[in-house]
Amino acid sequence: MLNTWFSYFILLWVIILTGSFAIGGFFMFRKFLKRFPKADGRSDLDWEEYYLNKTRHLWKQPEKDLLEELVSPVPELFRDVARQKIAGKIGELALKEKAKAITLDLVIRGYIVATPKRDHKFLRKKLAEMQIDVSPYQHLF
Repeated sequence: MLNTWFSYFILLWVIILTGSFAIGGFFMFRKFLKRFPKADGRSDLDWEEYYLNKTRHLWKQPEKDLLEELVSPVPELFRDVARQKIAGKIGELALKEKAKAITLDLVIRGYIVATPKRDHKFLRKKLAEMQIDVSPYQHLF
């Protein structure tokens, strides 16, 4: 009786441990792929940092607050990564358009482009609460 119970316990422990290693390995591999240099010699993370540094002076407090509001539903553990990714995309758009400042329009477009489709539902809801018209951005959704 004790022998079979202990065998089941060990089997369950092996399954849990293997599953944990697989999940951790998956996220580590994703991070490795983001850090891996592309054909231009820079990685995705390098480009994000580049766009952030080039456009840091263009950000005003209301736009920073809006970005913070938009990333608020992201779990605390991943919020910094999400914020950097979205701000990097906003910076990329600002540099391409030679913007003089980061605007509400740039923040919304950058958020839409930088986030997966499943997050767009939250953005629509948040913009409706803020009474901002989403019709100019329909082509990006």
